[in-house]
Order: sequence, then C-alpha cells, then structure tokens
Amino acid sequence: MARLKTHDEALRLRLLHRAAATVFDRGTAALSLRQLAADVKTSTTAVYSLFGNKAGLLRSLYEEAARLFVARLAAIRPTDDPAGDVIRLGLVYREYAIANPHLYAILFADRSVQCPSESESERPREAIETYRPLVDAVRRGQQAGQFSPESDPEVIALSVWGTAHGLVSLVLSGNEPPGLAVADCYERALGVLVAGWRVSEGKVQAFADVP
Repeated sequence: MARLKTHDEALRLRLLHRAAATVFDRGTAALSLRQLAADVKTSTTAVYSLFGNKAGLLRSLYEEAARLFVARLAAIRPTDDPAGDVIRLGLVYREYAIANPHLYAILFADRSVQCPSESESERPREAIETYRPLVDAVRRGQQAGQFSPESDPEVIALSVWGTAHGLVSLVLSGNEPPGLAVADCYERALGVLVAGWRVSEGKVQAFADVP
C-alpha cells in the first residue's frame, strides 16, 4: 500500500496563504512558525518539513505570489491589437491586487519578504520579471506601428506599470477619493496614457515644453 502523504500541496498552500495574511496584517516579525502551525491546525514538524525554516517559508511565500501573478498575466493572450493588450495587462494587474491583497503586498510592497538579508545581489527577480509581458506587448505595438520605434519600450512599459501600481496602492490603502468610481478611472487613466505614447516622441517633447 502506498504511504499516505501527510505534508501535501494543499497543506503547503494553506500555510502560505495564512502566512501571507499574518505578514500583511502585522509584518514579518510577527510571523511565528509555531503559531502558524496552530492556526492551520497542523504540527510545527510539518511546517519545517515543507519549508525548512522561517527564511524558507518567506521565500516560498514570495515565489507563490509571483507564480499566481505570472499565471494571471499569461492568461492574457496576445492579439492583433498590442496597444489594447497593454491596457488589458494593466487591468489584470489591478484585478490580481484587489483579489489577492495579501499576496500583492508580499510581491510588491514588503521588502522584508523580498530581500530579508537587505543584500541587493540576493534580491529575487520574480516581481521584476512579471513586468516583461508588458514590455513584450509594447514591442509588438512598435512592430505594428502603434507606438513610435524611437520610443524606449522599457520606458513606455514602466510608465504603465507605475500608473497601475500607484492607483492600486491608493485603493488597497483606503486612500482613494470618496465617491469616485475608481475602477472606471483606472481604465480611463490607462487608456489615456497608452494613447499618449502613440504620439511621436517629438510631439511628446513639445507637450512637455509647454509652460
């Protein structure tokens, strides 16, 4: 008879999601492996077996947040409208953050999880790599004639990414203006930004020079 697998993937995911909630609410210092095991109704032995130690748990937590986000981005298939794809990727950014605020914070806000040693050389790259589909969409837009080939695709992508991050952060922190339809404003902001990048760089510079 096959040996029963006690420390399975379902338990691992329950531990990760509970740990994410703890870190989101109280920070990494409050994360205790013993308390985590009690919260999920398992043993500390199981936690150590699955993650090794607290650092291993935090690393796995970061990787899980990135994995889910990458999977969500991958669901947006490229179309013959790359500029529209850029907007759709921006909308997915918001959807992921609103649906998974704990994991979003792990991925983009809590540096103590991303880089507990504070060593830049050891900083994980997963969050940065999630931005690559956006760069790829911009490059396809340049090839399709939607964006100027003179524009730096990394700059265009970062402007969209930064706008998405800023507006999402306002919502998650509860600092959005009261009574405002934020979801509608978010989509319109992305649309206006992408439309602006479809103007030649010379015109963009001319706009920037207007007092």
